[in-house]
Amino acid sequence: MHANASHHSNLDYEQLAREILKEAADVDAAEDELYGEARGDELPEHLQTREGRAAALREAKEKLAREREGRENTKAEAAEAHSHEVELALDPEVIIARTQGREGWLREARHQLDEHRRLAAQPIPRSRAERLLQAEQRLQENLRVEREANDAYEHHRATAVTKDGRRFGARPNPYVAPEVPPGKINVTDLDSRNVKTPRSYTQGYNVQAVVNEHQIVVAAEVTLSSPDFGQLEPMIKATQRELRQIGVSDTPGVAVADSGYWHEQQIEQVVNMGTQVLIPPDAGKRDTPRRGWDGGRYAFMRTVLAGEFGGGLYRRRKAMVEPVFAQTKHNRRINQFQRRGRSAARSEWRLITATHNLMKLHKHHLAAQAA
Repeated sequence: MHANASHHSNLDYEQLAREILKEAADVDAAEDELYGEARGDELPEHLQTREGRAAALREAKEKLAREREGRENTKAEAAEAHSHEVELALDPEVIIARTQGREGWLREARHQLDEHRRLAAQPIPRSRAERLLQAEQRLQENLRVEREANDAYEHHRATAVTKDGRRFGARPNPYVAPEVPPGKINVTDLDSRNVKTPRSYTQGYNVQAVVNEHQIVVAAEVTLSSPDFGQLEPMIKATQRELRQIGVSDTPGVAVADSGYWHEQQIEQVVNMGTQVLIPPDAGKRDTPRRGWDGGRYAFMRTVLAGEFGGGLYRRRKAMVEPVFAQTKHNRRINQFQRRGRSAARSEWRLITATHNLMKLHKHHLAAQAA
């Protein structure tokens, strides 16, 4: 779904620095025009006399006394602010089981940073100057997290051993931290990403929806990554939360999704939660399986989908979920968010899907009355 932002607003760190300097120069020019020849460091009028300075000194002493009395509150606030900093929790067993090498550690660190930003989401500032400063801070934070993840990876390689008891070998190309934060960030909607679509790329979000056999949306979420990989378990958990909130204790019997959601670990977790999963391991465009994607769960899933019952269930997927997106984007012409920021986009997407459900309910009542 398109964000309320243009991909032309994606800036790297150097471009961002130039924009911040330009914004500061514009502010200086505006102040010069407002104040004229004044330097800006003149004493305020109330400090230009002896009596005024004495009164200001008494007020300063009283302020210090008040600050001293509220020191404990200040410490508590500082501790709370410190708690919002991103503290990475990198579990070698989880990371190595999923992705070998440095990229696995970096991917997990980025995921934790995104999750932290999701939980601590604040409205996107209206002021462009504030957005530029926040964008610069985020790029700096991205680099700090990348460095910490690489340090953790290097420490793991230096101290851990393989399953057969051997030490890891030295890396031929050690990590060298870049001088400036890499990557780009959108200065209109800081949370949005340049996500890949079937045809090209768009500045926006990846919207997710879980529907039942009647095309009723049960769960709706917004993610930042282009692929659907890794979204199976979170969406099933979101579905369970929504069902519990309306008093439904039953666990969904079968989850049907396209090949983009294939994730062996998450499939196992969802099955352990009591929901069977039907996901083809092979994309429709592939004539042969990927290298190494044979045997085990891959072969089992292909066998189930080739059967009459499993294949019949899976063939119902398109008629259940695809019309929901088609109705929303093409018939209702809702293909772009009006608000900015992941939290705001999530609220808007849930409102959109709620109105979809209301329209389905309305048509159901009309049909019942006609019958």
